[in-house]
Amino acid sequence: MADQQQAGELAQQIARKTAASPTTSATPAGRAETKTADDAGLDTDLVEAINQVFALFRLNYHNQYYAAWSEAQQLGQVKRLWLEALGHFSSDLILMGARRAIEGSEYLPTLNRMLASCSEALGELGLPTASAAYEEACLAPSPKTEATWTHPIAYLAGRDAGWYLLANHQRSEAWPTFQTHYNQWLRRALAGETLTIPERKAISAPREEDAMSTDERKEALSALKEQLGF
Repeated sequence: MADQQQAGELAQQIARKTAASPTTSATPAGRAETKTADDAGLDTDLVEAINQVFALFRLNYHNQYYAAWSEAQQLGQVKRLWLEALGHFSSDLILMGARRAIEGSEYLPTLNRMLASCSEALGELGLPTASAAYEEACLAPSPKTEATWTHPIAYLAGRDAGWYLLANHQRSEAWPTFQTHYNQWLRRALAGETLTIPERKAISAPREEDAMSTDERKEALSALKEQLGF
């Protein structure tokens, strides 16, 4: 129990302090791990998160780690696979999932376990996944502020992405924008902020004293016709 507690504490320290190199990270016995950060088109925050996850695994499961991934080329392929599978989670959530997995088992986590850990972390916070929030935002009726939402993050990400974008563009075009805003709100939620849906502003009826009389409306209409040349 003491070893697991110490491992959990080390995991939290590494998650806060580890700043992985964009190219390689030093390993025992002079080994070097191939990073995926050089791959074009990949989210650098997610790449960095995956690199930190594997640094955590190396620290906490040293022997199991090198037994599973003994070659740098193989490790690079594994990281790419994990990056693709976990890419719909934010970098913060991936690190949270890694800490949960480490604290809950003395065995090297599998990809399936990491997926479950990230989903469990979301569930504990009452948050939908980015994909579920996207579907909810796309299907929500108008006015959006009066729709029933499973969590404010779905509304907030949809609003910031743009309702027109979600309603009129293919998922391949709308999803990246929505996911970016979802991850921004998720980061705030993980930091402890309470997310809320703003109240819809009621449109007040014009005051009776401000209403134009019949004669005033006729005069205004005549003036408008004169300006337009009718």
